[in-house]
Amino acid sequence: MLIEVCANSLKSALNAEKAGAHRIEICSELAVGGITPSYGLLKSVREKITIPIHVLIRPRSGDFSYSDGEFEIMKTDIKMCVDMGFEGIVSGVLQKDFTLDVERTKILVGASGDLRFTFHRAFDWVKSPLKAFAQLESLGVDCVLTSGQQKSAEDGITLLSELHHKASTITIMPGGGIKPENINVFKEKGFRAAHLSGSKFVKTLAIKPKIPMNSPSYLKDDGVTVSNLETIQKIVNAVK
Repeated sequence: MLIEVCANSLKSALNAEKAGAHRIEICSELAVGGITPSYGLLKSVREKITIPIHVLIRPRSGDFSYSDGEFEIMKTDIKMCVDMGFEGIVSGVLQKDFTLDVERTKILVGASGDLRFTFHRAFDWVKSPLKAFAQLESLGVDCVLTSGQQKSAEDGITLLSELHHKASTITIMPGGGIKPENINVFKEKGFRAAHLSGSKFVKTLAIKPKIPMNSPSYLKDDGVTVSNLETIQKIVNAVK
């Protein structure tokens, strides 16, 4: 059974490889479900990690329906990953009504060339998973990362098993709440791969900072934070 570790830093990737993981999905910001890592992080893991590396292509947190500008960024990032010699791309696009954006996903698969393509946990939002799964198979997607549309893969085992048995070309990779205590549940069901972060919080400062830099109010799935035109104009005009 292949174990893929979602690594959010060079240290996480190094630990995953040392622990015997078979593959890494490199990303940043696990707290928001992951976003595309920086060029610097990509360069570092490419130089220091020897096991296969798949790269998350997600330009921002929030939903999975992207503007034209965001979609161009995704294509540019995929080209960079192809040029850098990575082994896979992890991405996906939905329509605002929670159906699969077939055309845009097809474009991303094509842009990935010979790299393996995983459709990520945006799949857990689609309203018709069996239909979306058939569409992804027709697009040539290699793998679907999903919790079975539940908060954890263990809770979603029924849908996961149904997808696994229906799959002819796609690998169903359970992800979400995978841990040492339940990994054998998925192995015994015949899944060929599992996805996990295996992470824990590591305290880095002895003294808590005076003011927080995290902004929980920005963490929303049904919207994104955008610099407001009118607000900035008022401030600029105020100092003229």
